Amino acid sequence: MTAAVDMLAFGAHPDDVEIGMAATIAKHTQAGIRFGICDLTRAEMSSNGTVELRQREAAEAAEAIGLAYRSCLGLPDRGLTGSPDQMASIVREIRKLRPRIVFAPYWNDRHPDHNAASRLVEEAVFNAKLRRYMPELEPVQVEQMYFYYINDVAEVDLIVNVSDWYDAKRRALSAYRSQFESGPGTVATPLNQRYVENVEARDRLLGGQRQWAYAEGFAVKRPFEVHLF
Repeated sequence: MTAAVDMLAFGAHPDDVEIGMAATIAKHTQAGIRFGICDLTRAEMSSNGTVELRQREAAEAAEAIGLAYRSCLGLPDRGLTGSPDQMASIVREIRKLRPRIVFAPYWNDRHPDHNAASRLVEEAVFNAKLRRYMPELEPVQVEQMYFYYINDVAEVDLIVNVSDWYDAKRRALSAYRSQFESGPGTVATPLNQRYVENVEARDRLLGGQRQWAYAEGFAVKRPFEVHLF
């Protein structure tokens, strides 16, 4: 997987992006769009699995949805403070890949890391366009930011019909066996207590608003521009 992408999604942990928008990514990659994921942390604080196993699972999930690029910045799990070094790492990734569109977690999730990631990525998108911020790297103007839902969902601003691509999302999520399956040696967490079933139910509910089988929802902070209705 090589650099330079059309669209780039950030997550705090490997599996965050897939929970929120794996089918949307599969829909775009099958249309020839170069899509990348950047995981901010290695999820080393997770109750189940290991960092090494999670990385193998992330690679399997990337294959399921046709990613052109996947990286992990290795920032500290439960330590996304927005320090200058952390901010520089995210800006560097944006300037290296030069995406037209950036995705980040919805800003009001029950997991504090997701909220921190949302805030950091939004600020990094702003900093990435400033020519005097890290002047050794060429600035980049991201055209639009969208926010995807992980654990919680609010009033969505737009939904994507992913009915024909939902099997790819199932394959991507099933790659994270250490997180979503319980077994010997695992501890009970919200993720291995029918979590994937709940995600699918949410996506089915969103799709039902337009008589689709499945949809994934997104929020925006900047209003859409309409020239004529």
